[in-house]
Amino acid sequence: MKPENSEAGDAMELRGKVIKRPFGLGSKSEYNAVMLATPEGTYRLRRAGGHPFTDPELDRLVGQEIVLKGILHQGTVIMDSWEATN
Repeated sequence: MKPENSEAGDAMELRGKVIKRPFGLGSKSEYNAVMLATPEGTYRLRRAGGHPFTDPELDRLVGQEIVLKGILHQGTVIMDSWEATN
C-alpha cells in the first residue's frame, strides 16, 4: 500500500533507507530524528511503545535499507515490525 493513499491509522508497508536528520528546526522540540527516506517521501519513525525522541534501537537502523509495517500518524510512522533488506 502506498502512503499517499493511506488514511491516518491505516496499516501500511514502506520500504526505504533509514536516515537521521534535524527535525523541528527553530522550535523548542528541535532534535535529530530517525526517518525513513522513500520515493514517496520522508517519514519520521517511531517504534510502537518506543520513546518519541530517543530510541537506541532505531538509532541502530540508521544507514540501513528496511521494509517496515506500521501506522501513519501525522507524518510519523509508528512501526510494528521491520526487517533489514541490505
